[in-house]
Amino acid sequence: MSFYDHIQEEDPDIFSALEGEDKREAEGLELIPSENYVSRAVKEAMASSLTNKYAEGYPGKRYYGGQEFTDKVETLAIERAKTLFGAEYANVQPLGGANANIAMYMALLQPGDTVLGMDLSHGGHLTHGHPVTYLTKIFNFVRYGMKDVETGEIDYDEMRRVAKEVRPKIVLAGFSAYPRELDYAKFVDIAREVGAIAVMDTAHIAGLVAGKAVKNPFDYGFDVMTTTTHKTLRGPRGGMILTRESEDLAKRIDKAVFPGFQGGPHMHQIAAKAVSFREALHPSFKAYAKQIIANTHAMEKVFIEHGARLITGGSDNHLILLDASKSFGISGGEAESLLDRAGITLNKNVIADDTRKPMDPSGIRFGTSAITTRGFREEESAEVAKIMIEVLTKRGDATVAESLTKIRTLALAHPIPESFL
Repeated sequence: MSFYDHIQEEDPDIFSALEGEDKREAEGLELIPSENYVSRAVKEAMASSLTNKYAEGYPGKRYYGGQEFTDKVETLAIERAKTLFGAEYANVQPLGGANANIAMYMALLQPGDTVLGMDLSHGGHLTHGHPVTYLTKIFNFVRYGMKDVETGEIDYDEMRRVAKEVRPKIVLAGFSAYPRELDYAKFVDIAREVGAIAVMDTAHIAGLVAGKAVKNPFDYGFDVMTTTTHKTLRGPRGGMILTRESEDLAKRIDKAVFPGFQGGPHMHQIAAKAVSFREALHPSFKAYAKQIIANTHAMEKVFIEHGARLITGGSDNHLILLDASKSFGISGGEAESLLDRAGITLNKNVIADDTRKPMDPSGIRFGTSAITTRGFREEESAEVAKIMIEVLTKRGDATVAESLTKIRTLALAHPIPESFL
């Protein structure tokens, strides 16, 4: 039986699009670092009857009746999240990572307060204070970056100097395109020195933290963590806010999420989060998280041996940021398009001190979370990197067609697991 039997009958146009997307994902390789495959159990929760239910408030404190089962689901999600990340409190209602960050700012700041966050071009995120966001009309964002783009070393001395000067209310760590592990102790030291709250946006590496493949920011004294629940965590698209030990911070965050920023929580999404958290608590998830990093290193090695320029010189996590302009003489947009035709999906990305425009920058960003879900190990990951180099070097239609055949062969040999279909 198809997962879409009823859609096929009721809405053939949407059915056609869904079938097309399934085919695209099955026959190609997803390398976008913020994407992954979710299990069938997660999909079933997202499609459950909980999509019918309004549940404003929190477990035991709802504004509508009929909450026996919604309370059970949300409580399970909260307890599993706390166990996964070593937190004392968890809010699982944010609809996405950006929502989680915005609610966090609303909980911890007053209009005009200052946040010290990573510059977007150095690996940060739009919600960390990029001028195009509405957040910058409310709060004052001051940015820090790398001291050495070739090694990825953050300029912590400059961070400390700036923090003493601007006295931020939040010192914000975290990133969307930074391949190295941060020195969490230095972030917390700087925050404590200026009386700021230490916040980590763990969105990209949440699964690696949960799988104990990288360090847990809470172990170094961070007060708050925000995260998405997809990406490396392999859950539904959504967000979450965790606090280490302060009950006061937890209460402020709860009020900021609801009623401050969002209305009724999406209970089907929260059920799917709970399912994915249970999956991440299984011992096999630790092996998965470890393999993600091993696969990244395998790809990294191939590109370095080819002489490609990797921003920060390599990776400590699931993603690689490559300067396509200097490595292959083409823009990031051209590289994305070529590789898309060859069955490899990744994204163009700005790099530090980029001279090109954001819609056609110098870099490309790619990672190993999704191919690791498919069972890829180091040998296959290295093969993907070699195919990418061939496409980006030769560029001709014949090379693209030949590479597409190779990628489909790899995809066929490592299909998306049946439990994820």
